[in-house]
Amino acid sequence: MTRHPTRPSRSEDLPAAVLWDMDGTIVDTEPSWIAEEYVLVEEAGGTWTDSDAHDLVGQDLLTSAAIILDRTPVRGEPEQVVRRLLDGVVQRTRAHVPWRPGARELLASLRERGVPCALVTMSWTELADVLVEQLPAGSFDAVVTGDQVSRGKPHPEAYLEALARLGVAPELALAVEDSPTGATASTAAGVPTLVVPHTVAVPPLPGAVQRGSLEGLSPADLGGLARSLRSELHPDQRVDRVHDQA
Repeated sequence: MTRHPTRPSRSEDLPAAVLWDMDGTIVDTEPSWIAEEYVLVEEAGGTWTDSDAHDLVGQDLLTSAAIILDRTPVRGEPEQVVRRLLDGVVQRTRAHVPWRPGARELLASLRERGVPCALVTMSWTELADVLVEQLPAGSFDAVVTGDQVSRGKPHPEAYLEALARLGVAPELALAVEDSPTGATASTAAGVPTLVVPHTVAVPPLPGAVQRGSLEGLSPADLGGLARSLRSELHPDQRVDRVHDQA
């Protein structure tokens, strides 16, 4: 996907781009993933718990599949496990898109202000397509999915790929995440990160700030957050470096 040709010019108080996680951040698909995990494991005669399910939140899908194969009687190749889970989640999401509070409104505001957005998700293309189809055309200028990268979150590859597609420096962008794995990936890529925890708690990370919800946030708010976090990710740019050295 490429940049929308009719975007208005972007104000300097805004982030150069916003990079969005999907599951748990824009849409509340985590309950669907967990439900499909329970079905899969129980059909194989095994036991699955919420604790097990929470260990998979934010992970690359092949990593999640490997964990299921290691902990349960489920058998097959990791790709087969992913396909069974993914088909169920896609079906559930097509029947009902569970939007997270404030996400669509903030996406629309960013588009109106000319801020490029990328979707950076470990879900595979089939599920990302369901989301993209439910949003106005041009909501995302790039879409990077788990089946497009060789190393999933918490590795920063997906975020670095999104930045390259947008042509944006990491410190000028802002990522929106909801999980420890995702926030680790975005900050490792050098992107200031807004964390909105949902299914699992997220520990404090340098370069990341936490908010309870996206509701009420504006593009300018995101720009302010990005500026305030840059020094934590890029110490050489800190205006107080002389005081630190003293």
